[in-house]
Amino acid sequence: MSEIRDKDGLTEEEFLAAYRQEDYPRPSVAADMVIFTVTDEEEENYRKLPKKELRVLLIQRGGHPYLGCWALPGGFVRPAETTEQTARRELREETGVDEPYLEQLYTFSQAERDPRMWVMSCSYMALMDSGRVKLQAGDDAQQAAWFRITCRMKERRGSREYWELVLTHGELCLRALLEKEEREPFTESRIMENRGLAFDHARIIAYGLERLRGKLEYTDLAFHLMPEYFTLTQLQQVYEVILDKELLTAAFRRKIAAMVDETDVFTKNEGHRPSRLYQKRNETEAM
Repeated sequence: MSEIRDKDGLTEEEFLAAYRQEDYPRPSVAADMVIFTVTDEEEENYRKLPKKELRVLLIQRGGHPYLGCWALPGGFVRPAETTEQTARRELREETGVDEPYLEQLYTFSQAERDPRMWVMSCSYMALMDSGRVKLQAGDDAQQAAWFRITCRMKERRGSREYWELVLTHGELCLRALLEKEEREPFTESRIMENRGLAFDHARIIAYGLERLRGKLEYTDLAFHLMPEYFTLTQLQQVYEVILDKELLTAAFRRKIAAMVDETDVFTKNEGHRPSRLYQKRNETEAM
């Protein structure tokens, strides 16, 4: 059987031998991660249940560009790596967690998103229990910290929406204003104002939160933010802090009833009546 030739009369072997990579622009590829966790807010009255706070991990850049600004953890994909392998490596280096929940979000590929060169960002979302995390900033970072996150629509003008992303850590406050069309995802948003965040990471963070909120309605993702044992009130608080709204307790408990199993363990030494602890239902046993 004769070898197949193209319109120029070349076999595949001949075509590859003459192919010049330098004739085509090639972007660099990075993996950036939106890492969410939920922490307890300090409560002065020990008899009150501590409030939950949704937080995202940021690192302060130790070099140009955006020196001193805050960015998502991430790094360039090495020649022998896939983007997911890069994300898992960076996660392990930044948090000490080997196997968190991880899913790909979106590839941000605008040519102007990085002032150095054309850098495409393959972004990921990770969820983890804060009790398992040991923060350690990478070699190119000054420090790493968990920032409390809120993202709310500030106003609507016709079909255009304006959302304010606020990230706080102690007295430090980072803000960004994003504009997008109604019903469009934050991947299509435009950064109108940016105070303290590097690159286009405000868009990536907003989209990560949008994805988390959307999937919370029909998946069990929230359990990746929980310890092994928890009260139903604690679980409801996690849902509420992510969705940024209060939920009716009775309706919430009906919704998650099939997702949890009660245990014979109760809370201790918390300054109020002991509560029963639950755990995520083992899907294999439930079948």
